[in-house]
Amino acid sequence: MKSKLLDWLNKGGFLDLRALQWTVPLFLSVTAIIFEFVEHGLEDELRFDLSFVSEVIIFGFMGPVIVGFIIAWMRELVNAEKQAIAEVHTLNRELEHKVAERTSALEERNLELAHANAELQKLDQMKSEFVSLVSHELRAPLTALNGGLELALQTADTLPSASRGILETMMYESARLTEFVQTILDVSRLESGQFNFNFGPVAVTPILRRAAEIVLGARRPIEWSLPAEIPPIWADEIYYEQIIRNLLRNADKYSPPDAPILIKVKLEAVLVHVKIIDHGEGIPPEMQTSIFERFQRGHSGENALPGWGLGLYFAKKLSDAQSGSLTLISPYWDNAEHPGTAFCLTVPIAANEPEDEAHV
Repeated sequence: MKSKLLDWLNKGGFLDLRALQWTVPLFLSVTAIIFEFVEHGLEDELRFDLSFVSEVIIFGFMGPVIVGFIIAWMRELVNAEKQAIAEVHTLNRELEHKVAERTSALEERNLELAHANAELQKLDQMKSEFVSLVSHELRAPLTALNGGLELALQTADTLPSASRGILETMMYESARLTEFVQTILDVSRLESGQFNFNFGPVAVTPILRRAAEIVLGARRPIEWSLPAEIPPIWADEIYYEQIIRNLLRNADKYSPPDAPILIKVKLEAVLVHVKIIDHGEGIPPEMQTSIFERFQRGHSGENALPGWGLGLYFAKKLSDAQSGSLTLISPYWDNAEHPGTAFCLTVPIAANEPEDEAHV
């Protein structure tokens, strides 16, 4: 409606309305006066009496003046409407211009972000390839070093105790370095999608006991809370045990020397929950959202325990890749000094295994 009115005004409608303001009252005035003269002249002799004069004043002057005022008021309304429409069009043009400017700036920013993201992905890929290459190149000399140290320790009975202790320390540190290199390689392969899994039914209890024997041995007490029967889970046996070992190492590292570690299994519908619970200092709430990220550690600084911050990250990645989940609860115990932490590994039972799950 407004656009039609604006088109009419642009075509001269406003000028026509201003002309009507004078022509219509004048036409009405002339018409009324002539009509009064004719009417009174036909009826009787024309006399300028009160009736004639009053009718001429009312119909010949006052009526046209009122009509003129009405047309003038309408003209002012149209003028205001025209001005408002012009202002709206001006605002629309300014808004369209601003939107175009902002859109252009946003497109440029998006291109910059896309370029920066591509560069970061390229750098991350180069980093991963470099780390993988270096780790791969370190495996051969480390294997030779480990073999040589094992051979030396087999014939070290004739050496002084100090020399034998140095060899044992070297063997321990070489084994730690070998494990670190292997972890880096596994993480790189897992992140690049080249990690192969062999899924199948896996018995939980033997894996838990074997992992506890290897990681903890007899030097730390273990508390068990296992159901009488645990159904087999659907997982990769080797890497499921790797997750358990990583969680046990983490619990062992951050627990007091004589504190027991609780290994608890709970069955829930089609899931098997394995909890590794320690009596350590717990994990602060601000760290719990990032504890599963790369190179995140529970402690930092000079007094921090040795480690690389990859154990929980690798365990989380392995659990996700096996259709499971890894979560934590901290504090777990009602103990202000040693609140402890519980890591819960959840994996589906074998009767509900994914159909086409072969590798990642």
